[in-house]
Amino acid sequence: MNIRQLYNVWGPTSLAVLLAASLASPVYAQQSADTAEGAAILAEEALASADQLEEQKELPRGHFRLPETGDIIGEHYTVVVEDPEETLIDIARRHNIGYEEIRMANPDVSLWVPGEGTEVVIPTRYILPPAPREGVVVNLSELRLYYYPADNPGIVETYPVSVGREEFATPIGITRTTVKVKDPAWAPPASMRREAAARGEPAPSIVPAGPDNPLGRHAILLAMPSYLIHGTNRPEGVGMRVSRGCIRMYPEDIESLYERLPSGTQVNLMDAPFKAGWAADGTLFVQSYPQLEENVGDFEPLLNAIERVSKLTEDQADVDYAQVKLAVENPNGRFVALYGPQAPAPAPAEEPVKLDGLLEEIELTTADQAEEKA
Repeated sequence: MNIRQLYNVWGPTSLAVLLAASLASPVYAQQSADTAEGAAILAEEALASADQLEEQKELPRGHFRLPETGDIIGEHYTVVVEDPEETLIDIARRHNIGYEEIRMANPDVSLWVPGEGTEVVIPTRYILPPAPREGVVVNLSELRLYYYPADNPGIVETYPVSVGREEFATPIGITRTTVKVKDPAWAPPASMRREAAARGEPAPSIVPAGPDNPLGRHAILLAMPSYLIHGTNRPEGVGMRVSRGCIRMYPEDIESLYERLPSGTQVNLMDAPFKAGWAADGTLFVQSYPQLEENVGDFEPLLNAIERVSKLTEDQADVDYAQVKLAVENPNGRFVALYGPQAPAPAPAEEPVKLDGLLEEIELTTADQAEEKA
C-alpha cells in the first residue's frame, strides 16, 4: 500500500502517529431532583452488601462479572477522605471514575479540597448500554467505554474516557481497531498549529514520545480516519469533553487494554444519554446523562426515554412516568428505581371525602342561620 492509500485509509493524524512511531520504536499489531435530595439518595444507594464488594475486589481494575439475568453491574459505595491533601480528582482516578462522574455523585463536596473525614460517594454501578454486547462500546454522553472480551465471555470491562468537545465532536458509528502503537509520536493537526501560531506559540510538526506527548504511551488506531483510543499526559481531564475527537483513557487503563485488545475488534461509538435496565431482583432502573448538543437533531429525549422503558416493560409493569421525566430533566447519572423490589412504595391514596356527614352539617348550619334571621 502506498502513502496516498495509507493517507486515505487512516487519515493524516493516524498516519503521522504510525510513521513517526515506527522511526523510534517497533509497531506492535495483534490479530484478531434537588441537589441535596440527589446526594441523599446516592448515599442510600452506596450501601452495597459486603459480599458483593469483596467479590469485586478479587477482579482486576474495571472488570465486572456479567449478570446471569438483567443489565446492571457493580455497586455504589462510599470512602472517607484520609489525606487532607487529596483531591476529589485523585480519589476518582484511584477508583476508576472520571471527572464528571465523581462531580455529579458528590455535588456538595469540593473538587480540590474535599477535606479529611469527608464521605465521598463512588458511583461504580452501571446499566449496560443499549447495544450488542460485543467488542468495544463507547457511550459518548456517559463518557465511558465498555469492553466485552471475546476470550472471556463472562466479563465486561468498563473505564472512564474523555471524548471530543463540541467543535471537535467524536463521531457516532461502527468502526474497528487497526494498529496498536507503543510510545507514539504525535502530529498536531493543522487547525491546532494555526491556533498556536495565532497566539505566537508555533506548534511543532511532530511531538516525539515522552512526557509532553498528549497521546501518552499507548495508542490504538481506528479504521475511522484520524481517530484513536489513546492515553494522555493530563489524566486529570479524563471523564470530560476535552479532546479533538479521540477517545482518551487513564494511562493505566489504556496500558491494560492495549495488551489485551486484538486488532480488528469492533468499536461501537454510540450516544445513549438515557439508559434503562433490569436488576437481577426484578427492579427496573433508569439513569440519565447530559445530552451532547451536536447529536440532538430531531431527537426527543423524553419521548426516547418513554419508548425505551415501554420496550423493556412491554407495558406489563405499572411505571411512574413522572419519575422518567424527572430523570430526563435532571441528567446526573443517578440510579432511579421505577418498578420492583427496590422501587419506592407508591404514595397512599387519599381517602374520599364523606359527603353525607358534610352535607348534613351544611344543612344544619343553614337552618340555624335561617332561624337567627327570622
